[in-house]
Amino acid sequence: MVKFLKKMLIGSAVAAGAGVWAVAPRSFNNKRSNYVPTMPKVPYAHRGLHDAGSGLSKQHIKEHAEYIMMAREYATKAGFGGNGTTNQAIAPENSLAAFAAAAEAGFGIELDIQLTADDQVVVLHDPDLMRVAGDPRNVRDLTYDELTRIPLFPDCPPSSDKARPLPLSKENPPLVTTPDKAPEGYYQHVPLLEDVLKLVDGRVPIIIEYKFRNLRAWDAQDDRLMELASDLLEAYHGPYVVESFSPAAMNWYRVHQPHVCRGQLAEAANINKDGFIPWLAGSLGLNWLSRPDFVAYDWKDGNKAAVRLAHQLGALTVAWTVRNEVELEQCEPYFDRIIFEGFVPEPETIEVIREH
Repeated sequence: MVKFLKKMLIGSAVAAGAGVWAVAPRSFNNKRSNYVPTMPKVPYAHRGLHDAGSGLSKQHIKEHAEYIMMAREYATKAGFGGNGTTNQAIAPENSLAAFAAAAEAGFGIELDIQLTADDQVVVLHDPDLMRVAGDPRNVRDLTYDELTRIPLFPDCPPSSDKARPLPLSKENPPLVTTPDKAPEGYYQHVPLLEDVLKLVDGRVPIIIEYKFRNLRAWDAQDDRLMELASDLLEAYHGPYVVESFSPAAMNWYRVHQPHVCRGQLAEAANINKDGFIPWLAGSLGLNWLSRPDFVAYDWKDGNKAAVRLAHQLGALTVAWTVRNEVELEQCEPYFDRIIFEGFVPEPETIEVIREH
């Protein structure tokens, strides 16, 4: 019995040690030797400060009123949308107008990047344009020139969370085609990362999320995205950090750009429902690949053991996506930074987001 208990204790200790090793972030000495900056302490506007798009569901229009008004006010100050009185959305998510509004308001920016058919790095969250433009086609199948002729949230009123489907968009197969000419009047389209960087010009910090079609595979196009985007960011002189749900992408930064602050995006998963790999990633068990400087996690799960362990071991914690004051209050004890949308964080509330 004594030998059995001894073996059990040794086995438990080994398992605990392996767990700590797997979850551990980048070491302090590695940060210091690579001169890695920390993530600036500021609330980050999810996909920019926007008046149409993510998080703006119709049932919460009253709650979003101040946020939408702010997005439109600051977008107008930055020169977008004319006088701002139009009934059409002027600063849709992940647009130049939304990023200009966030920069004018002094908020950090969170954005998503992927590649077009002609290898241009553009800013867009979804793999296709259905939700944001009513167009079911994938970004990877379109050139940037085509994207400039496809309006985001066309003729949609402020607070719209989805664009209206374009004619023939629901046919099987869809019969949507790109217009030969750009639409008349004011509109926003999917922007180049390069143009976003020029617009922000170092005024506020940026979180860049690398998006991939398949998190369980890695191909030549993924390498191409890493190389092209990192080249653009290396030439940029403002503060930024990078993140991804893909540990392989952050491992790429670990190998090729160790001086860049990098983050592991994750969310809780059920091993029986979602499978072993998603569960392991959600438990931060793949941090050994990325050795992140920060962990970005669903705001609801800040008290998860893996998140608390990563924080105790030195990782900054970032909450996504906080959509009202109640959620902010609930996640404050567990997170150092927030990514928000749909409400305006109060100044006194912002101050209690603790410094790591």
